[in-house]
This record gives sequence, structure tokens and C-alpha cells, in this order.
Amino acid sequence: MTKKVIVDASPLIGLALVEGLIWLPKLFGQVFVPESVKQEVLPGKSAPGEQALAHAFDSGWLTVWHESITPHLDIDLDTGETDCINIALSSPQNYLLIMDERAGRAVAKEYQLHVAGTAAVIGQAKKQGLISSARATFEILHRSDFRISATVINKILASVGE
Repeated sequence: MTKKVIVDASPLIGLALVEGLIWLPKLFGQVFVPESVKQEVLPGKSAPGEQALAHAFDSGWLTVWHESITPHLDIDLDTGETDCINIALSSPQNYLLIMDERAGRAVAKEYQLHVAGTAAVIGQAKKQGLISSARATFEILHRSDFRISATVINKILASVGE
């Protein structure tokens, strides 16, 4: 069974900054976000990447999760992360979470959920030939206020031969 992909706000924002949102449907097909994440990434303040995010929702491949979210656990994370984790906990083997925040990833891994981050998506985009250089993409992110640790970047660059 193909995993359903649930994405938190940070990866959406990061990918919007590098014009990488279009990679998501090519890599994963349909992508879901909880309503709380949609509200976070489309605040109506013309934030960087907001127009690209609105277009992604309008195009239909980025979809709000409309099923009810069962609160499997009550944790001290932001609402979007909590909602993403709770969706995945409904059927852990059937979901891939794309999430960057360290605390949220730690909770997801504690519950043995499948988790990837923005850096992994960039690596997959390079492996699938969607971009010519992961290094150049990381450099664009670095010039913004978006942060990924050097250790993670170096691991991804090594995995894609850059």
C-alpha cells in the first residue's frame, strides 16, 4: 500500500522558498495537511511563499485532511505538529510524516512513525532528477531564515553524490 503523506508547516514553507512545492506531487502524489497547518501557512499576510502555497491548494494535489482527527495523545507541541502526528497514529504503517521540528520528530519516532524532513525531500528531488543540484537548493534556503543543520545537509549531499 502506498503511504499517505501528511506535511507540517515548516517543510511547506521551506519548499515554497526554493520553488520546490511542485516536487511533492511528483514524489508522493496526493499530499495532506490538517486544517491547522493550512491556517499556519496561509495567514493572509503575503508571507514569502504564501502565493505558491495558495496555488498548491488550488491545484488540488495539496489537500486539507477532512476526516476527524482522533486525539491519540496530548503533547506539548504546536497544533499543526500535534494534528499531523495524531493523523499518522490512526494507522502508523500507512503514513509518512514530513516534519522538521526536532520535538515533533522525536515524538513521532517514539511512536515508530515514518518521518522525513525538508532536507530528505530535497535529496529525493535530486535523486529523481527534479533538480540539478541539492547543494544549490540548500544554499537558497540558507540565505533565507530557514535553517537545517549542517550535519543533515552534509548527510543528504553525500547520499546524492554532491
